[in-house]
Amino acid sequence: MDTLTRMRAFMAVVENEGFSAAARKTGRSKALLSKYVRELEDEIGVLLINRTTRQVALTAAGEVYMTRAGQLLNDIESLNDAAREATGEAKGMIRVSAARTFGDAHLGHSLVDFAVDHPDISLDIHLDDGFVDLVNEGFDVAIRMTRLADSALIARRLASLDFCIVASPELLKRLGKPSHPSQVTNYPVVIDSNARIFTSWQFRDPETGQSLPVQVSGQFTANSPVTVRAAALAGLGLALSPSFVVKNDVREGRLVKLFEEYMESEAGIYAVFPHRRHLPARVRLFVDYLAAWFKKHDLELTKED
Repeated sequence: MDTLTRMRAFMAVVENEGFSAAARKTGRSKALLSKYVRELEDEIGVLLINRTTRQVALTAAGEVYMTRAGQLLNDIESLNDAAREATGEAKGMIRVSAARTFGDAHLGHSLVDFAVDHPDISLDIHLDDGFVDLVNEGFDVAIRMTRLADSALIARRLASLDFCIVASPELLKRLGKPSHPSQVTNYPVVIDSNARIFTSWQFRDPETGQSLPVQVSGQFTANSPVTVRAAALAGLGLALSPSFVVKNDVREGRLVKLFEEYMESEAGIYAVFPHRRHLPARVRLFVDYLAAWFKKHDLELTKED
């Protein structure tokens, strides 16, 4: 048990790139972490970390030890999860990645409600509109709002989600209202760079079902649907947005929806997992909770009131 404690201290120092940061993260003193790492080095008889006044750096032996120790600690955690699952218990930490739009909107209440209902499970939530590497950054699950192939192996669909094209009434009055998606190329566009191909908007012919890609460009690009919404309200251009982000603006006339019959309805909110041999019981409980939460609250993500 002492060796495992020392290994965890060593991994905390490595992952947080220093004793001070590791102390803040773990809630243990810098001196105690230093003691554990020094005892680990004495136990195995090699130097794992070169210490300077400004930073820590792994030795060659430390690089090897870090990889194997990380694998071993993950296996132990999986073993503990399996044992807890057998007794119906779920405890521990879940690291969650989600878009800022998800966390800042009413959807984020699902995370708060889970924490209230499951006090034995800690949530470490990171909100970022950019790409996140789940494996390399150590996340247990990511919440994605996108068009994604529904695969039981890597993802679970939690709810349907519609996107829409909107523009301010002032912009349409100034430039005229387009009648077909192909005309979008003649209009300024506010671009959300989170989209997979953000320079091309995808439409679908309502009669033939044929895909209608349209190249777009504009003065304003942002990696946040909330910022894109603000730019659209300011009349900077047409915008492609999740429907729930602009729902109130459309209802109250601040924005106008365009090409409703041409919009695809294949997007959704997904829980995405890294490839792992064993999904911890707490993560499975978390995802089941979110799926039930969306169903219970009937958020009307695919249409306006």
